[in-house]
Amino acid sequence: MSRPLRSDARRNREALLTVAREAFAAGEADIRVEEIAKRAGVSVGTLYRHFDTRDAVVEEVYRQEVTEVCESARRLLEELEPRAALAEYLRRVVEHAAVSKGMAAALESIMATDSPVFTSGREQLSDALDLLLERGAETGVIRGDITGQTVLRALGGICGARTYPGWHEEAFRITELLVDGLTVAPRKP
Repeated sequence: MSRPLRSDARRNREALLTVAREAFAAGEADIRVEEIAKRAGVSVGTLYRHFDTRDAVVEEVYRQEVTEVCESARRLLEELEPRAALAEYLRRVVEHAAVSKGMAAALESIMATDSPVFTSGREQLSDALDLLLERGAETGVIRGDITGQTVLRALGGICGARTYPGWHEEAFRITELLVDGLTVAPRKP
């Protein structure tokens, strides 16, 4: 069992992840670990105490982003009605894909390995969608015959086009179509 990190070690780890995340989002997919450490104000040895490899840094940044998006599903359900919560969550998944666009090249090296980070990320995103869809179905606002995995596959197609000009705004319009298609139409008397 590993001991909890000391506060200075925890700050160093977070600084490393923040720098890496900002670099990837800015399109610096090939940033070297030495540069990440330098920008974070720590030594390369400190980076390697927290992360065995550069890929481990990339995986952790990706894992954090997915976790943040997924954790927002419950908060959205507390703040919004189910249809609005689903719509906002889908927009957040699109935003995640937009940020991940900068990470795409860095992630490609991990995709070639047996890293479970993507499988786990897809499962988390799908589970969060299931929660939103189930709540919407319980209230009679959202169809009850569609799974989070199905919606995630549709979003995958949308997000896969993120290299095209104007993708971002178009993706938001397509998520609106998805929400409209998932909404139960009021029955005529």
